[in-house]
Amino acid sequence: MSQMQRRVLGVDPGLTRCGIGIVEGAIGKPLTLVGVGVILTSPDAPLEQRLLQLEGELQEWVQLHKPDVIAVERVFSQHNVRTVMGTAQAAGIALLIAARHNIPVMMHTPSEVKAAVTGSGRANKAQVAEMVKRLLNLDEIPKPVDSTDALALAICHIWRGGGNSKIAEALKAEKSRLSKLVGK
Repeated sequence: MSQMQRRVLGVDPGLTRCGIGIVEGAIGKPLTLVGVGVILTSPDAPLEQRLLQLEGELQEWVQLHKPDVIAVERVFSQHNVRTVMGTAQAAGIALLIAARHNIPVMMHTPSEVKAAVTGSGRANKAQVAEMVKRLLNLDEIPKPVDSTDALALAICHIWRGGGNSKIAEALKAEKSRLSKLVGK
């Protein structure tokens, strides 16, 4: 992998269905699908067992594919608090695994992902799925939609995260330069 080439694990957090997708690529280079899937937990199982299962399966994906970055969908408050809680708990498991493996995490909003993949922050799920299929040169759209959303997150991070990292580095260098000037 070249220095700009990144392997990103996208996580579309959910307690019942957690989408996972790994994409490799760089800005301006072709993207490659490394792996895609969904982790299913039973709504009838106790919460702690569901979280444990989610942690174990995400851990396997990280160990197997060794991502450079984990991109997680930022959880927004919705009307259904129960759904938000499960989504937030699943996102927390992904963050925990990233910290355990010292892997950087980036959070992306749904509108950021849609804009990165389709050009419009208001794109619907079908438009996002179709673009994921095209961008990864797939024969068909991955199912269920949670897995497609995870791939979209990974693509978003490859395209936007690289730029965001460069901006952060430039700001850090400028801050360092200014603090040296002020210190003199």
